[in-house]
Amino acid sequence: MSLEWRVQPKSLSRPLDWSNPLAWWWGSLTLISVANIGVWFVLYRQFHDAPTGSPASPGGLGLMLVLCAAYVFGCAFRSFLPRADVQRICLFDSWLSSVALGRSVATLAELAFAAQWALFLQQLGRVTGAETTLNAAAAIVPLILIAECFSWYAVLTRHFLGNAIENSIWAVAFFVIGIGLCRLLPEFHGLVRALLAVSIACIAFYLAFLMTVDVPMYLSRWRADLAEGSRLLRPLEGLYDASTRWIVTHDIAHWKDEIAWMSLYFSAAVWGSLALCALYSLEGYLPQYRTEIAAISAPAQPILTVLPAAAR
Repeated sequence: MSLEWRVQPKSLSRPLDWSNPLAWWWGSLTLISVANIGVWFVLYRQFHDAPTGSPASPGGLGLMLVLCAAYVFGCAFRSFLPRADVQRICLFDSWLSSVALGRSVATLAELAFAAQWALFLQQLGRVTGAETTLNAAAAIVPLILIAECFSWYAVLTRHFLGNAIENSIWAVAFFVIGIGLCRLLPEFHGLVRALLAVSIACIAFYLAFLMTVDVPMYLSRWRADLAEGSRLLRPLEGLYDASTRWIVTHDIAHWKDEIAWMSLYFSAAVWGSLALCALYSLEGYLPQYRTEIAAISAPAQPILTVLPAAAR
């Protein structure tokens, strides 16, 4: 694996040319990923030491930790070795930069992230009896499975329309998650309702980013390929190409459209995965924030204090 960053003229090279903005970007992604891995180990230590059956150790927490690990470590791997799949570009010359390998890691990580959301919504839906939230939980993983199929189609054929459809399906999936969370707002008060509101706001921002930046970017690339008459690869041809060919480039022009979504993906999305893990552990504390329970447990006022004075 080569960590050399080529500079002009091409015959010269040096390790990590910090005059190149891409080096600082890569360094930031790497530091964030290391910090995210550290947070996961803190969560693991915290929940692993909690007695089974305690409020801090609900059933299914072990699975949530495993799913979170798949996403955290998968995103860290892709941060250390960034690549743009369809273009076959990467920062480092290594077989680990293979697009087929990177896409496989991404598929597992993204399915794990979707399963985290499904478990989280299922937990809240079960606690509140909210059918809308339970239905949303059931829809997430199938939607992301379909999105992954379109992602692989784009990678194998080099057809950017597949990426546009993939990200549109992600938008649908998170719109469904947003509906499931909105349904829960009346069910809770205090801190839990505030956390739900923050989650909904973050999802709204993500949807806006997908619809105004990400999907239009892939549609623009697709139209450009159509105008140029670019040839699509056959699936088996594309699999061989994605497994054996990677183009090392440190030209900021080749990466400028990738920087925004990769930066958010490998930071904020991973923080969301870690937060889901932490919030899932709080199941035993949810009843004290239930609106319905709070209303039932409120002490009844003596009837004489609520009757009009004239009626006493």
